[in-house]
Amino acid sequence: MESEVDGVLVAAHELKAPLAVIRQLAFSLDELAPQNEQIRSEMIQVSERAIKQVNDLAKVRRLEDGLFVMEPVSVRAVCDDVSRELIHLYGNEKKELSVKYSNRARLVTANHDLLYSVVYNFLLNAMHYSNDETKAELLVHDAREKVRIVVRDYGPALPVAIWRRIREGGLSEPTSIAMRSGSSGLGLYIASEFSRYMHGKLGAVRHRDGTSFFVELPVSKQASLFV
Repeated sequence: MESEVDGVLVAAHELKAPLAVIRQLAFSLDELAPQNEQIRSEMIQVSERAIKQVNDLAKVRRLEDGLFVMEPVSVRAVCDDVSRELIHLYGNEKKELSVKYSNRARLVTANHDLLYSVVYNFLLNAMHYSNDETKAELLVHDAREKVRIVVRDYGPALPVAIWRRIREGGLSEPTSIAMRSGSSGLGLYIASEFSRYMHGKLGAVRHRDGTSFFVELPVSKQASLFV
């Protein structure tokens, strides 16, 4: 098992190098015609998102090393940062993102970088399923002694088999998701592994017109010091 996981880490590092080259080549293309400038912009965005996912895949391998410190983290600050990073991508794709906070507990026990990646992967997937009549929704609210971060999309229904695996403890490997071609099974696997490391609960709710993915994290015991 160890050699298999190490193989994933090696593959992640080898994939990162050509992606970085593509990104740099795109940046070096100056004075393009307006119609080609859009292509360059898309090349940069796609390569940056791929590099981010490769980096996350490498982090999955490093989880067992205990390098990711758990500490009080501001949920709203993380969600704001992710939203700011993706809002331009949503705009370029002519998609909309709605953000709503109703949580009274502001801090959770988590790792900032891992939580950022969980929310990022949720929102990136949701972008594919918004249109002129719907929008992706990011919701944060209290759930007893936890805070729940929810991303609602309006895509095809999540397959029952995947939903059950998430309910029973999460995904243990990257999985293709039938009927949701724009959704990244790798991204969901990464979110599952990061949530498990942070002692969070990953979940999904199937709707008639889409799916809500969520992660619940325990409220930080230090929260009262910051009220």
